[in-house]
Amino acid sequence: VLYDRLVTSDILKIARADSHLVYVGKEKDMHTRSQEEIHRLLWYFASKGKVVVRLKAGDPTVFGRGGEELDYLEQRGVPVHIVPGITAASGISATLGIPLTHRDYADSVQFVTGHSKKDAEGNKPPLQLDFERLACPRTTLVVYMGLGTLPDLCQGLIAHGLPADIPAVAVQEGTSVRQRVVRAPVGQLAGAVERAGLLSPTLIMIGKVASLLSD
Repeated sequence: VLYDRLVTSDILKIARADSHLVYVGKEKDMHTRSQEEIHRLLWYFASKGKVVVRLKAGDPTVFGRGGEELDYLEQRGVPVHIVPGITAASGISATLGIPLTHRDYADSVQFVTGHSKKDAEGNKPPLQLDFERLACPRTTLVVYMGLGTLPDLCQGLIAHGLPADIPAVAVQEGTSVRQRVVRAPVGQLAGAVERAGLLSPTLIMIGKVASLLSD
């Protein structure tokens, strides 16, 4: 069982007693294994005839690199079965009482990542998003891994026409007993999050539906 940082100890207890547990978790600037190493570990255990579980939190194919791992293994003839999960956007929005879509407020929802991929030299380029498309008052914008780039994200949205008073929330460790929520208009969100000292993992939700946050 190759498991990620957000997989809880209660989940790991479900594994068979004779399972080999391998931690391959990542957090900002602290990766226990590179993605390439994880690929090789998956291939190593599979090539030995083992039944391999790649255990992730949320849904493995929503910003979970499940697609990269699937492609790597299928190219080597390894059969893969994906078990769908509940992605953070769905779990957190339900917990907070925020509908992702609403006939009065949002007729679409967009998932984006605020995390940019490093270049060949190991440097991260500036945040590159289609702000013109994202800055729509009639959509719900959900940002994964956007804590480190939140000021640039908010500035980019406002610069491309999103009203600065659009409601937004930032949720640290959503759906867990350690959940923390910060609510502020998008123009003030980055400052509010900094003052609150939110840490990763934090999900950002921007849009009129955020005004429906349950107290």
